[in-house]
Parts: sequence; structure tokens; C-alpha cells
Amino acid sequence: MYKFSYYREIDEKKVLEFMREQSFAMVIGMGVQFPAATQLPLEVTEENGKIWFTGHLMRNTDHHRAFEKNKNVLVIFSSPHAYIDANWYKQKAKASTVNYMSVHAQGIIHFLDETGTRKTIEQITDKHIGKNTEASFAHLPEAYIQQNLKAIIGFRVEVTQLDHVFKLSQNYDAEDRAAIVTELEKRKTPGDLFIAHQMKKQL
Repeated sequence: MYKFSYYREIDEKKVLEFMREQSFAMVIGMGVQFPAATQLPLEVTEENGKIWFTGHLMRNTDHHRAFEKNKNVLVIFSSPHAYIDANWYKQKAKASTVNYMSVHAQGIIHFLDETGTRKTIEQITDKHIGKNTEASFAHLPEAYIQQNLKAIIGFRVEVTQLDHVFKLSQNYDAEDRAAIVTELEKRKTPGDLFIAHQMKKQL
């Protein structure tokens, strides 16, 4: 990982908050010949000082088989990015770059039984859909739930190491960073606006 001290966030709560906000994460394991990966919505929790990710995936996929054979996984949480034009700096003769935020979590995946899988699906559905809509988990037919439980397995990832890069031009002075924010807000792509918002928190 791209590691410089000035790109690190010293407040661990902000790192947790970022993972919860960017919770559609890439889960990567070791396949037979190549790494196997899948993107999944995860619940991020902290229990007794330990971080856990909870989710579910389809059975009998390449990533499911890879995770069964090797329990060690890498989970990546990524933000939108923004290209930073060196013309925005006071001194132009510098390299352009990309600003972004990313967390890499190494951990051990533990698969859940049917009861745990059902609970995980219900929790994630309730979070995103709510409990009082026609598509809420509580309103799904039991036969439909049982049919889908045969094809899905829940899991928890026990995080063993956490690294992150919050690259927001911290190595430039306040004047340059303010200019970058102004130009990003002018350009107005979703990534530009996200990074501008994050940078403004540090001005």
C-alpha cells in the first residue's frame, strides 16, 4: 500500500466511519491460479476492540470456493477519486496526481450456519430497504426465503490488520489545497465533489 505518514488519519473512528460509508467493498482471496474477488455490501462493526465485517455471498462461486480453501482474505474499501491537475498549484512544474481514500483490511473469513446467514441477510436488507416497505425482509414469503437460503451463505471477517491511505494533498500548503478544492468544485464530477468535500474538512 502507498504509505506516507501525512496521508494517514490518526483518528481510528474516522477510518471506521469511512468503511461504513463506503461499505460496498472488494473481498479478495486466493484462487487456484489467480486471486478470486467479489464486491459485496458489508456491515462494519466493532466488538471488544476488534473490527468485524459481516455479509453474504452466493455459494459455489469461484470466490466462495477460494475462501473455503484459504480463510485469509483482503477486503478493500475505496472512495471515488479525483485527478489533480498540476496547473492548479502555485508552482506549476510539478507532477499531477490522483487523490483518493482507501482502506485495506486483512482478515480471516468465518462462514455462518443457516440461522446466521438468515440473520445477516435480514440485517442488510433492513438497513438498505427498511422494515416497513413491501420489499422488507419481514414481508418476504417464507418459501421464497428458504429457497434462496440454499444458494447463499453468510460470513464474518475477523480483521487482523488494517491499513489505509487518505490521499488529500496533505503534503501541500493550505493555499494550494484551497485552490485544488475550488477547481474540483468547478469541474463537478462526482469524484471531484467527493474529494473536494473531504479536503474542505481539513482546511
